Amino acid sequence: MNGLRVIFQREINAYLRSSVGYILAATVLMLDGLLFYTQALGPDTEARVSGQVLAIFFYTTSGLTVIASLVLSVRLIAEERQLGTQVLLNTSPVRDWEIVLGKFLAALVFITGITLSTLYMPLMIVVNGKVSIAQILVGYSGLVLLGAAVLAIGVFATSLTRSQLVATAVGAGITAVMFLFWPLSTVVDPPMSRVLSALALHGRHFSGFQQGLLHTRDVFYYLAVTYFFLLLATKILEAKRWE
Repeated sequence: MNGLRVIFQREINAYLRSSVGYILAATVLMLDGLLFYTQALGPDTEARVSGQVLAIFFYTTSGLTVIASLVLSVRLIAEERQLGTQVLLNTSPVRDWEIVLGKFLAALVFITGITLSTLYMPLMIVVNGKVSIAQILVGYSGLVLLGAAVLAIGVFATSLTRSQLVATAVGAGITAVMFLFWPLSTVVDPPMSRVLSALALHGRHFSGFQQGLLHTRDVFYYLAVTYFFLLLATKILEAKRWE
């Protein structure tokens, strides 16, 4: 576990010292603020009830969370190979799962911090309307779980190659395909429609969080996706260690 702590602290310090992390956070918060204004405070929103405004906020914020998670994750291992520091990691007394999990947890903490920085926006809806605090808590739980799943996909993608550009393309491709499972499930016949719906990264599984409804199946799905891709990334690192 010492190796895990070292990797985690190393990555967190890298985010805090790098301008990239602050630029990403500022960009996400700016776009969230603009979208929130147009959806919740703009001139054409009088007819919407507070619950609808909050649901739309979580929907749009989920898209930004996905993009930010991909941006954070695709550099995690590929950058080590580009800088030549992967060899040092491989020869250090740190196991592969500690490298993967430490980097993942650091990115998750950072993206969670960015996400929670938007909390003042739904709280403004509470002040000006009637919104359940439970809906806010469930919505943010969904954002964190979605971010964790996409981060895991990005970690898997970055473990495949030394090129951050290729890792970005692979991570974005996998994420896009898993997003498209939902609309595809509406145009194909059973049982394939049920399979695609169950595998969809956003549509079916995030809609409950968006509405403030906590379903065990959705929590399990995001945790399963996160575990699956982190396990794949670990196995790839183990295989590359012996190349």
